[in-house]
Amino acid sequence: MKNSQKHGFFQSIASFLKSGRSKQREAGIENKNKNKWLYIGDSITDSGRKRDPEGLGFGYVRMVRDEVMKGREIQFVNKGVSGNRISDLEDRWQEDVMAIDPDVLSISIGINDVWRQLSHPEMTQVYPEDFHSIYERLLDATKSINAKVVLMEPTIIEEDLNSKGNQMLIPYVEIVRSLAKKYDAVLVPTHAVFLNAVGDGGATLTTDGVHMTEAGNRLMADTWLNACKGKLLR
Repeated sequence: MKNSQKHGFFQSIASFLKSGRSKQREAGIENKNKNKWLYIGDSITDSGRKRDPEGLGFGYVRMVRDEVMKGREIQFVNKGVSGNRISDLEDRWQEDVMAIDPDVLSISIGINDVWRQLSHPEMTQVYPEDFHSIYERLLDATKSINAKVVLMEPTIIEEDLNSKGNQMLIPYVEIVRSLAKKYDAVLVPTHAVFLNAVGDGGATLTTDGVHMTEAGNRLMADTWLNACKGKLLR
């Protein structure tokens, strides 16, 4: 991100936070946990958060935090769990999302919903229709906390445009895109951006076809920040 872009982005954040504080004062609301940003997902979001004293992990969530904070009053919360599918998010949604009551909720899920079909076909699977219905239930439930929602497309399965995993991801990515429109959420086009990067043949983005290298995490963070400019942050 260029310096001029960063400056404008941080000015947008300041305006967003100032606006939020003004609305709370006007409503007579005292909320010591205001400006809480929660990231939920699988191991790509988790990124070793339990080994991190700050609980943020060492991936894209930390990178977004480092770009955004710069003295701002935002609490970042990472609720990624390795191996999770959309059905696992539903099991812990009340405790890990609703009870925390975030102002911003970023969701990154879908890789394991496909990967398990390849690695463990004997398991009960989450097919596209299940993925869609569960995701809708979660987003419907989230309306009551009035959080601004950010939906991240599932990234990639193998750094090969024609891999079976990437072909199987297509309906899941399309579901995320359609839900972003339906629920007026910010869409982070991580799948599209990663496919473009793979096609360009640049840096190695994953360690094993799924989990991120530093370059992969940087690409996720930059894609998140770019998608949120002018939408989440005005």
